[in-house]
Amino acid sequence: MRKLVAGVDGSDASLAALDWAVAESVRRGAELRIVYAPLWEPYERTWPEFTVARPRGRSVAEHVLVTAADRARERGRGIEVETELLSGDPVPALLREAEKGTVLVVGDRGRGGHDALPLGSVALTVAARAACPVVVVRGEEAARRGEFGRIVLGTGNDGAEPAAVDFAFRAAQARGCKVTAVHSWRSPERGVATHAHTLGGAPDPRMREAEWALGRAVRAAVERHPDVPLERQSPEGLPRDTLLTAAAEADLVVLGARRTPLADATAGAGATGIQLGPVSHGVLHLAPCPVAVVRED
Repeated sequence: MRKLVAGVDGSDASLAALDWAVAESVRRGAELRIVYAPLWEPYERTWPEFTVARPRGRSVAEHVLVTAADRARERGRGIEVETELLSGDPVPALLREAEKGTVLVVGDRGRGGHDALPLGSVALTVAARAACPVVVVRGEEAARRGEFGRIVLGTGNDGAEPAAVDFAFRAAQARGCKVTAVHSWRSPERGVATHAHTLGGAPDPRMREAEWALGRAVRAAVERHPDVPLERQSPEGLPRDTLLTAAAEADLVVLGARRTPLADATAGAGATGIQLGPVSHGVLHLAPCPVAVVRED
């Protein structure tokens, strides 16, 4: 059985991600795999934030994993927990784990991150390239604890993100909460005096197109999950801004990302990965709640 994977490093952000992963493992009845790739540990001057003294006879990395496992077993009684120290740089190590897991969960920054940066480089790179869905845990505690009872799903211009839609509905089914599906639209003629929408007349046809695309995107998921309440929103505005507005009272935002050839020459000929667009980047950096990036093949 494939496991839910949580990447930790001893930072407060990674412990928040661990807690989210534990709760998700309980909901799914899945085994939790906790991993740590401590490549840069000998060069770091920061001690994990959950303790103040180095334990005798134990490395920092071992202590991080033991503490994380103890925390997971205490908070998620009954779930199976395994741990492993990974070799190599954190990004490729986590990407290898993503090939074996159902979901990869990471914090929004690590021990070496700068507070001025809204999102760490490891989280951003892993979210962009992982083979499985990646949840970047961020935002306020109420959202991380799932107190709003709502999952926000963003649908793209063509309304075809089946993997992300399915992920959102299955997550809502497990939590017993609703899905708010959002598909925004914009009107270039908004400021034209003779435009019907500007004059307050007939609805803009782009709004109708957005409503149609949203309905097409969720139709199959609604049939598979008839017990999941669905709210549909087709607001006018920039996609990033409308999603962030909806996320203000959400437990999770789910976004689809398409697999494209990598532009980085170091990736090698024929290499592929997810190309995150400006909407995904903006939501990952600014969302007030955890964000799931789901690969669309």
